[in-house]
Amino acid sequence: MSGRLIVCPTPIGNLEDITLRVLAALREADLVACEDTRHTRVLLDRYGVAAKLVSYHEHNEPERSAELVRRMHGGETVALVSDAGMPLVSDPGFVLVRACVAAGLAVEVLPGPSAALAALVASALPADRWRFAGFLPRKRAELERVLQAQETLVAFESPRRLAASLAVLAELDPDRRVAVCRELTKVHEEVVRGTAAELAARYAEAPPRGEVALVVGPARAPAERDPTPALEAVRRLVASGAKPRVAASVVAELTGASANALYRGLT
Repeated sequence: MSGRLIVCPTPIGNLEDITLRVLAALREADLVACEDTRHTRVLLDRYGVAAKLVSYHEHNEPERSAELVRRMHGGETVALVSDAGMPLVSDPGFVLVRACVAAGLAVEVLPGPSAALAALVASALPADRWRFAGFLPRKRAELERVLQAQETLVAFESPRRLAASLAVLAELDPDRRVAVCRELTKVHEEVVRGTAAELAARYAEAPPRGEVALVVGPARAPAERDPTPALEAVRRLVASGAKPRVAASVVAELTGASANALYRGLT
């Protein structure tokens, strides 16, 4: 009788975020495939799970996947975990899942922690339409294409490269709304929200530490860039007694227009 694969998301920082279903699956499994056996052992020891571990990472995926498929055909249950979050989401696992599907083996995916989803919600940016870009590309041309997304963009970024990526975004659209989510679920968790220009300046002076998830608000479509309606709204607010700079900022946040352009348009 064939076994099966259980894809198990693990905590992205706080070990208490493990789910009861994942713990049950880890206890049930004949074998747990993980990126770093030492890292996973810390989690298992925390909850008293005595599982047999085998390494499964980007450097041995093809060979290990073939081995695990053979074992599942022999009736074993394999649990797949990554060091943090959902396997396959910027982590190893795709080769194994694809091999299981091709071999006709059952694949069960358990819900659980995800840095991408946590960052999206914490950003306070639109979540009705969004896409995940994995790690941002290093080449500027490719980076610019990614940053032109018409929906909210969620990506991972190295703390060493964050300032440079934000600088590129600030050149494209300084008023684009951004959230930098750092060390999610950990002791030093921090979510910083602002415009691309503001955050580019902040992190140019003091690069962040730890793991970073970057959330970028939708790029404005060309048709949405006509500032006339927004400018009229600013003028009405100013006529009602609001300060021009404040009025421009409020309307910009509501409409996605450029606050600087609206302010300049008053003169």
